[in-house]
Amino acid sequence: MPDDALLELRGASAGYAGRPVLHDVDLALRPGEHVAVLGRSGAGKTTLLGLLYQRLAAEAALIPQAASLVRTLSVFHNVYMGRLDRHPALRNLRMLVWPAREVVDEVRDVLASLGMAERLFDRAGALSGGQQQRVSVARALYNGRPVVIGDEPVSALDRVQAAEVLGRLAATHETMVLAMHDVGLALAHAHRILMLDQGRIVLDAPACELSVASLLPFYA
Repeated sequence: MPDDALLELRGASAGYAGRPVLHDVDLALRPGEHVAVLGRSGAGKTTLLGLLYQRLAAEAALIPQAASLVRTLSVFHNVYMGRLDRHPALRNLRMLVWPAREVVDEVRDVLASLGMAERLFDRAGALSGGQQQRVSVARALYNGRPVVIGDEPVSALDRVQAAEVLGRLAATHETMVLAMHDVGLALAHAHRILMLDQGRIVLDAPACELSVASLLPFYA
């Protein structure tokens, strides 16, 4: 592994139920990089993110493709889950029944940065798709770890909201790896672009050297 690498994959392969998805992937991720993973549906983006998260779980917050909220619980409780592993079970149980004021304030502040403070104690299942996605992002922000790995974290938001959320993630996480479908947003918010095709990395280049026009042929 290079001395400055956060992690390195060499010839990595992965799949599901005996079906290969990733093939011979070589990748080094360095601290401070903001990486966008692009590619057509089924190219292996989710599988690659899962592999990275397995290696970096102690340092990373995860934003899964689906919001993955507990729909019967409040927005507060779903965001608080970002730190469940930091506290003993008794404290977590107490937060479920009788949240401490200082913790409520912490969560409210995170939600406020995403325009969601007024939904603090609303049931998560009552939110729109875009609102649920912002709660999922808030959970990762509240997690507080230096790396964020996100699978289409802004896909349910309009471009203005998406840009704001991406800016917030970039401001609060040293390192980002995000699978994205919007090429323009990826170029605007990433330092580095990885393009996947049929489970292989077919492009790995600085975002500043690329354009929407140069990436569109990979989707043809």
